[in-house]
Amino acid sequence: MKPMPVTPEQLNAWSRNYQASPERQLATLALSKTDLYDVSFVSKAAFAMRQKFSIDLPTLPVANQQRSGRCWLFAATNVLRERIAQQLNLEAFELSQSYLAFWDKFERANYFLESILETADKPADDRTVAFILNTGVHDGGQWDMFANIVRKYGVVPKDVYDETYQSCHTASMNKTLNRSLKACAAKLRGMVRTGAAEEEIQRAKADMLDRVYGFLCSCYTEPPKAFDFEYVDKDKNYHIERGYTPLTFCEKYVGGLLEEIVSIIHAPTADKPYHKTFTVQFLGNVVGGREVRHLNLPMDEFKQAIIRQLQAGKVVWFGSDVGKFGERESGVWDDQSYNMELLTGLDLTISKEDSLNYWYAAMNHAMVITGVNLEDGKPNRWKIENSWGDANGAKGYYICSDTWFDEYVFQAAVEKEYLGGAAALADQKPIELAPWDPMGTLAD
Repeated sequence: MKPMPVTPEQLNAWSRNYQASPERQLATLALSKTDLYDVSFVSKAAFAMRQKFSIDLPTLPVANQQRSGRCWLFAATNVLRERIAQQLNLEAFELSQSYLAFWDKFERANYFLESILETADKPADDRTVAFILNTGVHDGGQWDMFANIVRKYGVVPKDVYDETYQSCHTASMNKTLNRSLKACAAKLRGMVRTGAAEEEIQRAKADMLDRVYGFLCSCYTEPPKAFDFEYVDKDKNYHIERGYTPLTFCEKYVGGLLEEIVSIIHAPTADKPYHKTFTVQFLGNVVGGREVRHLNLPMDEFKQAIIRQLQAGKVVWFGSDVGKFGERESGVWDDQSYNMELLTGLDLTISKEDSLNYWYAAMNHAMVITGVNLEDGKPNRWKIENSWGDANGAKGYYICSDTWFDEYVFQAAVEKEYLGGAAALADQKPIELAPWDPMGTLAD
């Protein structure tokens, strides 16, 4: 198709259209000193976003990931802590997100170096190599990555391994670690290129990981190998349980739960048929761990699985795109509360399929669903436990409309027994997707 430049005649016509439009003139006045989303706010629709739900699970106070991208770890540990708190009659309890973040970063450094070695025969500007280098090691993750870390390293209570400055202000730490890993990548690729022996390459990699471990210990302190578990229950009774390791604590209080949970997605794109499972190349954190695996379901089946788990009294980890139609102070995500097309005059209609294919929307944040309001058996709004502290929303609990859920929720972690007939599909051999597929985006 021949390129067509903009002509003076077109510019003159468009100028006349703008000058003749009362809507454009009014929008110009409104936007001169006000944010787009504030001007387009639809109060009538917002009134329907009430913190009242037909299913509303009692949950612990919200946590705070602070200035870090650990939402997936906070959301996942929030799922586990509810069950532990119920067992022990606790009114406040957290598992250590820092403990899991330490091991995730360490294991992901090894995963990165192994990925560099696996692709060492490709040029540095190869798309896959560039993807690995640009991704590096950072805070984000997915449910199956959380499960891999817990399987290998267990969990500990937060007061056994609490926050440090670096654990909750991760930007400088991540930048420094990734600079080192890029230097390591150059060295390892150089060794492969010059024909170094496998033993020599592995010794070099081991030295690199030794340095990474020491650096992470400096940032987090060294993770505990053993500990005693102290807690005070709701009746103010003090308890102490001695002699745990992170794995024995996990065995007692988490048990086999992780083996029962399946990552389900809603990805209505032509390359991802419903009722099939998918994995993503170079998406992971533990070398030798289980691959990330997603079961793609139609939205009605996706929602019903979540609702069944809520009806059973169990909260649900989920991933969504929180950058769309959100009002942080009131704690609401609702696409119907904004009329951007009327305000802007632009065509803003895009399907969920096109949102994924054209990179308008993808999962970027994980939270916990703790409630839903059903009318005639159908959801119209969902209650959400976030990990941004208790200053916004209803003491840190947020809400989303069902229409927003349809468009911007992409993933959830649900126990097999609530999947209905889809449970039998979870173990089928997954179709492998490219590293840059939207279903490989990380929640942070």
